[in-house]
Amino acid sequence: MEVPLLNLKQAYQELKPEFDQLWQEINQDSSYVLGSRLSQFEKAFAQYLGVKHIVGVADGLDALTLSLKALDIKHGDEVIVPSFTFIATWLAVSETGATPIGVDVNQDYLIDPNNIKKAITPKTKAIMPVHLYGKVCDMENIIAIAKEFNLKIIEDSAQAHGAFIKNKKAGSFGDCAGFSFYPGKNLGCFGDGGCIATNDDALAEKLLALRNYGSTVSYEHHIKAGNSRLDDLHAGILSIKLKHLDTWNNRRRKIAKIYLQELSGIHDLILPSDEVGHVWHIFAIRTSRRNALQQFLSSKNIGTKIHYPKPIHLQKAYSDMNMKAGDFSVTESMCKEVLSLPMGPHLTETEALFCAKQVKDFYEAI
Repeated sequence: MEVPLLNLKQAYQELKPEFDQLWQEINQDSSYVLGSRLSQFEKAFAQYLGVKHIVGVADGLDALTLSLKALDIKHGDEVIVPSFTFIATWLAVSETGATPIGVDVNQDYLIDPNNIKKAITPKTKAIMPVHLYGKVCDMENIIAIAKEFNLKIIEDSAQAHGAFIKNKKAGSFGDCAGFSFYPGKNLGCFGDGGCIATNDDALAEKLLALRNYGSTVSYEHHIKAGNSRLDDLHAGILSIKLKHLDTWNNRRRKIAKIYLQELSGIHDLILPSDEVGHVWHIFAIRTSRRNALQQFLSSKNIGTKIHYPKPIHLQKAYSDMNMKAGDFSVTESMCKEVLSLPMGPHLTETEALFCAKQVKDFYEAI
């Protein structure tokens, strides 16, 4: 049996008639950029999240960068970010000229509110919590800290489409939130794409200009801005997939429960914690034998990946900040031990059981 990390082909096959019809229709009416399909998706996703506005942009990094710019984050400012995340979180801050201030995470891979307060300085202007792997951060405490110190909140929701806590969805807590629609996301298009969610009318209006050359009226430009637009083809694809997002997330939950049951109590495996609103973008385990286990699973034709193998503070891109090994001990430990098993809405129970058995076989052979 061959089990890929994520099966994107099956997602296309399941909805093939709708995707093929969309391709025909969009070429017949030649509406490619800032058309009706984009506005329809923005309205539908806003309703799904329970927010007032969605602004479609080119990708997840732009979603975060433009959010920061709309909130007037600039050179000399500081933004608190988790140390364990994809580098786009930090890069968005750097793109504005501000400084990303990393803080260590908890055992759920999420920014630790206990560490946020310690990192606040007079230069701090915002907190950027990351709902990593499909689980929502402790937003109640993060919001309380933001209110106490008059800070903005930009949620990095790139891995949390449909995730929720206390019936409130990721992307609806902060001043704004950035989503990625990269193909492998729980809600993904057929290329790069992203959006920004907000309940602030003025912020939404500013974001509309920031994504479109500083213009909301054709050939009138009231600010200097670039070009970052979600095209209508991808918006149409996302509208089709959005109708299936909850169903697909529930499939992910069933696979996660299989893993959690089958792998419980095995050797030194640390399994992720389960919660009702978790959407399992990634199913990450931890083990001191990570590299050997990954090689073993590869020999059994099981796809795995390391999210993430090297901490951002030790990347060459951030060598100018003079951070060093030992600065974020939890993150550094995770980067040495974490391994992502196959996960997705089209992974079958048989495949999940096969993967779990191979993990058990690896430890039994030790």
